[in-house]
Amino acid sequence: MPTQYKGISLALIIAALSYAMAAIVVPPMQAKLLGVVMLLVTLWTNGALPLGVVSLLPIVLFPALGLLNTSQTSGNYANGIIFLFLGGFMVAIAVEKTDLHKIIARRLLTIFPATPRGAIFALAITSAALSSVLSNTTTALLLLPLAHFLASDLKLKMRLALAIAFGASAGGIVTPIGTPPNLILYGFLQSHEIAQPSFAHWVAMMSPFVAVMIGALGVILSIGTGKMELAYKISDFTQITSAQKRLGTLLITLAILLCANSPFEPYYSGLGLDERSLILFYGLLMFMPKIGFLEWSESKKIPYEIIFLFGAGFALAQAFSQSGLDQQIAEAINMLLGLNIWLMMAAVIALICVLGLLVSNTALASITLPIVYSLSQNGSLETNLFLFAATVAASFSFILPISTPPNAIAFSSGAVKVSDMAKYGVIFTVIAAMLLIATAALWWRLF
Repeated sequence: MPTQYKGISLALIIAALSYAMAAIVVPPMQAKLLGVVMLLVTLWTNGALPLGVVSLLPIVLFPALGLLNTSQTSGNYANGIIFLFLGGFMVAIAVEKTDLHKIIARRLLTIFPATPRGAIFALAITSAALSSVLSNTTTALLLLPLAHFLASDLKLKMRLALAIAFGASAGGIVTPIGTPPNLILYGFLQSHEIAQPSFAHWVAMMSPFVAVMIGALGVILSIGTGKMELAYKISDFTQITSAQKRLGTLLITLAILLCANSPFEPYYSGLGLDERSLILFYGLLMFMPKIGFLEWSESKKIPYEIIFLFGAGFALAQAFSQSGLDQQIAEAINMLLGLNIWLMMAAVIALICVLGLLVSNTALASITLPIVYSLSQNGSLETNLFLFAATVAASFSFILPISTPPNAIAFSSGAVKVSDMAKYGVIFTVIAAMLLIATAALWWRLF
């Protein structure tokens, strides 16, 4: 309890100091918003209050401080994107209950050679594949025991654990539901009446980028493993059950519908389905008798605090826009960096990577997307290009254990030191940032 009091006191002090300093250079309304942002970010970071409680604070604080009224603030917690993620959670719980994820993992692991390098690539790819549909936290928890199972050498265990943690963070980029920043972007695009990419469109944009990232990760972590040996060989020792077959069939049909729903103008206009409703429908199917796998009591496993976190992110984005703070920051960045598009992109990505050391990727996306959008309104950026780049960069959480749950899980295994994670994390972050700029310039412009 004393630790909680200290954490809350620290957050209040930081918020008050942020307000006082901001009030010197920006209007009172914007200074208040900065104070609230620092309060929320500090509480999200230090864990003094539960995540869900902190995420609901904007509904109280924004109206009290005159930033947004209650209806405006609370409306963000019912954003349509949230129901897309809710459906995704329901499907993910069914996957966990049936152990389908273990079948997928073991089948993927058998593809690679039974060598340290093969195991590193296998775990990185498996982690990325699973985290594209499951939460990265769940993926890391499910796969980390494999790192202990496959290696007795502590150095090899460290590399396998990092392959899982980093692979989970990278894999979340692949699909719109893979990680919170992606959905924050969808909600932001919707609120600003900007066309949202379809599910298949997003996957097509991100898959080559993530594939190269995972390849780079495997190569980097494999350096120096030539003389290491695995403790056990990977084998496929589990037969698929009827429930797993049924769920697999449902997931295949969902994937087919999502692909068929994606327009390829001018040749094909798609099915015209609302993908948010479609994914929620499949989530609800998980509870249907003889079709699904869940009881309603299992809905308690849905991480509602994450849903509240989304609402807080959308509310922050609206407050940034309505107060004009995004425009203020954008103008300051313009004055410092000029209008060179690639210099601006490098600066934005670097800033997001630094902030990502201390701020959750959801909060990071919520804070930076309005600023990036304002930069584009000043004529200095290509809007969609930079919004996508900022969103993806928010998932570059590779350096510290506190940066993201998979890192913390890998660190808790005892095989990974902070220095190990920082060394490999910095290298991988730099590579990912350069690759992101190249992808934006050479690939995303084709869409």
